[in-house]
Amino acid sequence: MKNLIRIILEGALTNFKRILFASERVTDMEMRSRILEGRVEPTDKVAEVSCIGCGGCSNACPTEAIEMQNLDEPIKLMEGLLKTQIPFLNSEKCVHCYYCHDFCPMYALFGDAGTIHPNDVGVVESDINQLMDKPFKISDDKIAFIAQFLADKSIIKKKKI
Repeated sequence: MKNLIRIILEGALTNFKRILFASERVTDMEMRSRILEGRVEPTDKVAEVSCIGCGGCSNACPTEAIEMQNLDEPIKLMEGLLKTQIPFLNSEKCVHCYYCHDFCPMYALFGDAGTIHPNDVGVVESDINQLMDKPFKISDDKIAFIAQFLADKSIIKKKKI
């Protein structure tokens, strides 16, 4: 019982210091001002150049936070592969499960940085032509698992040829 009372008192004291004296503050005052004034620019959630537009991220998302949006003009990525859509991530619906990142073929098949990420994609400079041309071995069970989420089955068909 003594330990329980001690834990409660220590927790209350810690929270009291945080509230009144801003002790252990994680966000600095400048960042707080930028947030309150609406001056915080969110980072990109999709690496549009490297994305192949397969829809795997959208199909794997359990909360339907990712919507595929049509491009104004299709982009030819390589022979037989056109990108007609790119994903848009709605951060309000996102639960940060990272399925979108994990099921992105760039990450899941090639081990490169995924082109979609709930936090920040960082710098992704993958060239789909180079990735498809270099020899790689992917087990059939891994391809079958990932294929269930892809909207464009041409990648899987090319592998079987």
